[in-house]
Amino acid sequence: MNRMNGWVQGVGRVVFGLTEGLRIGTEALRSHPFRSALTTLGVAIGVCVVVLMAGVIAGVRGSIQSGLEASGPDNFSVSRFDPDQVQLVGNGGMPEWFRRPSFTLREVEALAGLDAVERVAVRYGISDPAGEGGATLRNGEVEVRGVQTRGVNAGWMGFEAAELLAGRDFVGVDMAEGRSVVLVSEQLAQDLFDEADPIGKRIFVRAGAGGEVIRLPFVVVGVYATEPQFLADTPTHAAMIPYTAAIRRFKAPDRLEEVLVAPRAGVPSVTAEDEVVAAMRTLRGLAPGEANDFSIVRASQIMELFDRFTAVFFVVMLALSSLGLLVGGIGVVGMMLISVTERTREIGIRKALGATRAEILWQFLVESSMLTVLGGAVGLLLGGGLVWLLAALTPVPAAVPLWAVAAALASAALTGIVFGLFPALRAARLAPVDALRYE
Repeated sequence: MNRMNGWVQGVGRVVFGLTEGLRIGTEALRSHPFRSALTTLGVAIGVCVVVLMAGVIAGVRGSIQSGLEASGPDNFSVSRFDPDQVQLVGNGGMPEWFRRPSFTLREVEALAGLDAVERVAVRYGISDPAGEGGATLRNGEVEVRGVQTRGVNAGWMGFEAAELLAGRDFVGVDMAEGRSVVLVSEQLAQDLFDEADPIGKRIFVRAGAGGEVIRLPFVVVGVYATEPQFLADTPTHAAMIPYTAAIRRFKAPDRLEEVLVAPRAGVPSVTAEDEVVAAMRTLRGLAPGEANDFSIVRASQIMELFDRFTAVFFVVMLALSSLGLLVGGIGVVGMMLISVTERTREIGIRKALGATRAEILWQFLVESSMLTVLGGAVGLLLGGGLVWLLAALTPVPAAVPLWAVAAALASAALTGIVFGLFPALRAARLAPVDALRYE
């Protein structure tokens, strides 16, 4: 029973010290608003930096991750590029993967025929040598330049966040014969045909290679829409043609930098990867001990590469926020020392009435933490507002993560405790007699 009473009294003292510290801290803020504002300014700036940078990095990372998931979480690519060789600071030389051979159509067809592979996708970019980048598409008197035009194969939508709105995708005969058919983006269809139905209509595509301009008629067989993704190439004016047409009709190079692979349903991604690696090594005649001259790139590797780059920004974020918290902490020390001096007699009276050193210490720590948490809340509101404006006015998909909110308030409270400890100890160690005589 005595132990229970002691525990209840202990809890009561903690609650009293907390409420008393909050009350005194509120009175100090009201009595010295300008001084309190200057004290919390550094903390607010530090927290604002944390929230802003965390919001940008978390938003961009989430957008990239959702884009990769939309293109198939189990899909992977066979590429010349090796993400494991990417470095923030290079030695001035070209990485090994720059010397790797490109992929041929023979290799693409071989991969598409593997048992573990559902389909593959290729992308050939074609452009108008006399245009402004991209191809030029024309319907009667209406001409649209700079259209991102790519040669792809049937099933390409399975690798992108694309949706067929009207018409059809390419079929086997389109690919086999290199037919002059085209799918256009929703905005491009509207600009070329206004309100008319574009399906079955003929347009002219002007593109070429090696400086030669080629202008050929194509029939629109479909209209599609692509969900915009940050850091992804999602232009409003885009067109897709069979890759065989891009090679045969516009003399596009028959070499590729990467091949996208989708495993067959029910087949583990690692099984498909092993089968692709074995097929590529056989096609290229690589000896058993010879290194691969290609790379398997998974979505997880892209995220690891992004995290590797953003780690530098996290370090910068911590440095900037720490500077702001340090400035705020120094202000807390100064303000709390002044507060201790101004309330020396009050401390003596409290000690004479039975207040312990721990209670005096707790009171001043609560007061200092209140100041810094208030600054943290202001910084959180400022940072959150800036993140909202950034997301609303720019393409950056910024969003404040919950961990940033918790980290910001916790760091602010910790700053108040650490920097308020010295003034609190000074107050707790005052002798009651000396404090009562203080004027």
